[in-house]
Amino acid sequence: MIRRYARISGWVQGVGFRYYVRHTASRFALTGWVRNREDGDVELEVQGDAFSVEQFLELVREGNRYAQVEGMEVFPLDPIGEYGFEILD
Repeated sequence: MIRRYARISGWVQGVGFRYYVRHTASRFALTGWVRNREDGDVELEVQGDAFSVEQFLELVREGNRYAQVEGMEVFPLDPIGEYGFEILD
């Protein structure tokens, strides 16, 4: 079990990106959250088995068809107990 924090920059707000992230996380049965930042970036935390998390992050880097991901920083975190994947306000 691993957990990652990611900060995604580019054209990622107002284009359904958070919903894409949540849908992608559910495909891999991952837990965590995603939210918009005031500076225009999107941030998330994701947790699950290493293979699924890495596959998820690759798809997030690609973005949905409306988003334009220009950069993504990823940092390791300690796993926590949680259920589901949420969009936070």
